[in-house]
Amino acid sequence: MNPADLQGLRSGSLETREAHLTLLLDRARTHGDESAIAALHALVRDYRDFHRSLYSRAMNHADVFADASLQEPLLAALADTRYNCQAWAVMGCTAMEIRAAVPQLVTLLDHPQWLVRGETVTALSALGDASVVPALRPLLSDEADWLRQRTADALAHIGGDAALEALWYEFEHRQFPRIGYIASTLALFTPEVVPRLLTAADSTDPDQRYWAAVALGSTGDDQAIPTLERLMATDRGVTVFDGEVRTAAKKALRTLRRIKAAIAERDAAKPEPAPH
Repeated sequence: MNPADLQGLRSGSLETREAHLTLLLDRARTHGDESAIAALHALVRDYRDFHRSLYSRAMNHADVFADASLQEPLLAALADTRYNCQAWAVMGCTAMEIRAAVPQLVTLLDHPQWLVRGETVTALSALGDASVVPALRPLLSDEADWLRQRTADALAHIGGDAALEALWYEFEHRQFPRIGYIASTLALFTPEVVPRLLTAADSTDPDQRYWAAVALGSTGDDQAIPTLERLMATDRGVTVFDGEVRTAAKKALRTLRRIKAAIAERDAAKPEPAPH
């Protein structure tokens, strides 16, 4: 490593050091510059010796210099409340696929800083498995809409029975009037969720019929077409936020047909298998 690359992160005004960091990241990204990457690794390993601004800015681009050898300092930074860069340490763990961080990440889900909680949900989506679903599930009740949505996305990405049950519970026991994020993530559990949604489309609750229609449209499943057509033609139900079930069904049919058309187009573009 060129000593000047590291020195530029240590000396000068903060503005100068931030500009130097930007150059290092650019060299690492554009040219795979080994000296720049080594300096960035030093920033992560000895993070307490550097300004928090440099650490956080570097971690926003952690994929540029990701290296499994940085696991130990990243795990240390996750627990370091004095340095106060836990959210960015979480980003680093995600970019570097450090699955050993999962137990610590679970403890950060109730962190007082919203940024830490949000990045932790994203990290667990990438690094976690079914074992983290019980820890994520309570965040579907969070007052922050964006965090509920991010949690639903994480559960869908993790997949499995426990994640499906967590999302389905929120679908059935609606805590918030607008749950489009629940409907869209449930659709990702096709085909097993389709019979449940078809049953929900016959509910006496217009809100449940509304969101069942939304979810059915996003499945792209042919089984949903007769139910959506029926809802569009006959359902005059109105939700608590003045949404019409028939309108939701009409939009869902359009969505379903777009999905089917995209699938057909993709399949048509696939090359024919070579003859044996």
